[in-house]
Amino acid sequence: MRFKGLDLNLLVAFDALLETRGVSRAAERLNLSQPAMSAALARLRDYFNDEILVAHGKRMHPTAYAEALLPKVRSFLSGVDALIASSTAFDPATSERTFRVVASDYITAAVLAPLIRRLAKGAPQVRIEIIAPDTRAASLLDGGQVDMIITPAEFIENDHPTELLFEERHVVACCARNPLLKNGRILPSDFLNAGHVGVNLGATRTPTFGDRQLELIGVNRRLEVIAAEFTIVPWLLVDTQRLAVMHARLAVAMSDHFPIAHVPLPFDLPVMRELIQIHRARAGDGGLAWLRSELQAAAFGAPASRAERSRTSGRSMHNDR
Repeated sequence: MRFKGLDLNLLVAFDALLETRGVSRAAERLNLSQPAMSAALARLRDYFNDEILVAHGKRMHPTAYAEALLPKVRSFLSGVDALIASSTAFDPATSERTFRVVASDYITAAVLAPLIRRLAKGAPQVRIEIIAPDTRAASLLDGGQVDMIITPAEFIENDHPTELLFEERHVVACCARNPLLKNGRILPSDFLNAGHVGVNLGATRTPTFGDRQLELIGVNRRLEVIAAEFTIVPWLLVDTQRLAVMHARLAVAMSDHFPIAHVPLPFDLPVMRELIQIHRARAGDGGLAWLRSELQAAAFGAPASRAERSRTSGRSMHNDR
């Protein structure tokens, strides 16, 4: 399809080229051959009278013009995607749609994994692409490159509607044979004296919600190991006397695979609110409405979370943040 002499398919190629900054990787992203992507780049250069990507050493870098054009192209593609989604009935049983979801390994293990197992029967051709959260998540949502972000409330941007997925409490996790476990609890003194496994997230080493809340109430732990991901923590607890502050849903999921136990925290912490955020242009997207419903069902399927269902179910997308 052409508009004012431009093959609109070239805009999809432009987006892939700017994101991957390479012809080969852009071709892989769009399931094209490398010669076809090279031809697309040549046509883009000809139409816009700009190099678009310039080789420097072993890498390619976008021109200043291409960088300025990128937000407009992504906004256009996002609008087209929203138009198609809103005008097409979504049938999960036959759909071949790919949903791109930004979610941590904690959300993946506790919510997405059981959801994906269930979709194998009810929506066998639907694909879920999970993207690790980082500082680019908001811009990816703005540009329509991801369908959804699942993140704690404090990391939500204000530009797009949100929905409460669930509220999460934190527990103390440890090896099931840890002698500090006494009658199904950990004493405050034992908690403070024990060695701990902590988590810092991403290249910025962002502290977790649980760590920040403990600091706010003046609880200082003796961190012996700091992991980069939540799902690494159980490996670091087995056959040790270390403790970890862990999401209740993750502790339930991990206890099915590791000899770990979880008990209530000896200190009161506020619940963590996990939110779903989608692009404002996709509020009427039937596929995303279906996926949000499925996520709710998966989030409340774990034993640790059934009691919370009445507090969070039935809430719609809102933009009041």
